[in-house]
Amino acid sequence: MNEIEQTGLATMRDCWITGGTSFDLAPAAWKDIAATANPDERERRLLAIAAQALEIALRPAAPKTLKRRPPLPELALPMLPERQRPLLRGALKHAADARAKSRVVALVASRGFVLHPMDWMPAASDQTSPDVYAPWIDWQAGVDGEKHTRREQLTAQNWDDFYPAARRTALADMRRAAPAVARQLIETKGSSEPAEIRLTLIALMHFGLGPDDVPFLKGLSADRSGKVRELAGRLLARLGQLGQPGDSGPEDPIAELAAFITEGKSGFIRRRTTYSPATLKSPAQERRRAELFETCNLVDLAARFGVTEPDFIGAWQFGAHNNVDILVARMVAASGSDAAVTHMADTLVAEGGKPALFVLHLMPRLDSRRQRVLIRLILKDTQYLGALSLAEGVEAGWLDWADLTNGKTLPALRAAVAGNDDVVKRGVDQLLETLGFLATAATAEKLIGDVVAAGMAPAAPSLALLRLNASLAGP
Repeated sequence: MNEIEQTGLATMRDCWITGGTSFDLAPAAWKDIAATANPDERERRLLAIAAQALEIALRPAAPKTLKRRPPLPELALPMLPERQRPLLRGALKHAADARAKSRVVALVASRGFVLHPMDWMPAASDQTSPDVYAPWIDWQAGVDGEKHTRREQLTAQNWDDFYPAARRTALADMRRAAPAVARQLIETKGSSEPAEIRLTLIALMHFGLGPDDVPFLKGLSADRSGKVRELAGRLLARLGQLGQPGDSGPEDPIAELAAFITEGKSGFIRRRTTYSPATLKSPAQERRRAELFETCNLVDLAARFGVTEPDFIGAWQFGAHNNVDILVARMVAASGSDAAVTHMADTLVAEGGKPALFVLHLMPRLDSRRQRVLIRLILKDTQYLGALSLAEGVEAGWLDWADLTNGKTLPALRAAVAGNDDVVKRGVDQLLETLGFLATAATAEKLIGDVVAAGMAPAAPSLALLRLNASLAGP
């Protein structure tokens, strides 16, 4: 339809709107079709032609910038069976935020399935989904549709043939198996990448981090990105490498942080050194101390006091100041050596109670055995069950029924479900969601039966992840 016909159609429409007839206004070809009918039928025929023209001839054309996307890549795991997709959608709907949804995705992946793309798709910026979704992440980012992910070995020659997510996955695998080869690739190709990509590549160095990485990481002290330099410094600190020595003056951050810490003695016979937060006079000083804990490294701080990392952690008086304890735990997680991290975790878990909760900040640095020990410890006591929501990087689907029955968790759950306290019930919902991620399929099924027997509605949304978990027991 040309512009004149479009203008004519608009005139006919205006005529109909005002209650008139439009036969005389119609294009000649349309008049030929309607001319043999009576006046009413002529208007109906013109109306039918006009409607068809609006639906077909005037349909907006696709913009020229629109490009055809390649087919969605097939993933390495099978799709979740159709019969379980309603349970999955229920679990995703109940998940409160992206973090909770990622747990649903991780649980399904741990049982050997991937999600249907109509139920969930990772974002192009997603860096927390299981590695199996890397082709979909790259598909989301690959708007030009020209590159394709490759399953062959990543090399300097085919570096550009890999999309970013597939490249990260390949490099992470390579760092675990052949860290020197991966480091050489990062060194060769990473320097030409933008700062944001360079940062993600350097972050992969924590896989298989070892003394051989020191020269490369030291070389990053001249990187043009401040974030890359800071990350390289943290990785060097994990390897026991001290940072640039300060002048111990007021502008030296390590000296400034040390001034916010009180060194003391304890014990009547065997005097031993202790470290605790100094009492500060203003919120500004509190904020400054927090900033310094976030930017300074453990090895430098311990060296400032003339002790080793384990000695500093062992002498720290956990429990004196909760917020500062958390800052210490985060500093250890970010820059402590593997030995320092495990020493702190083992010491606090052995102590139990509230101090053990600070280990939650170390979870991404702990092996699965230590992670499970801490979670079982929390479940056994139940005093700090809510802290379980802080746990990051924990594996899915391993918690046995005995872990729930060997403590106070199950009785506490039953009592909360049977009670009328809405605040407590909301806490139950969060805990059931956490347990839905951690539990084995058999444990999930038993737990559903237990809380339903205690009074929870069988169709309660808070049981959604447990129901999905129980359904993933097997074929």
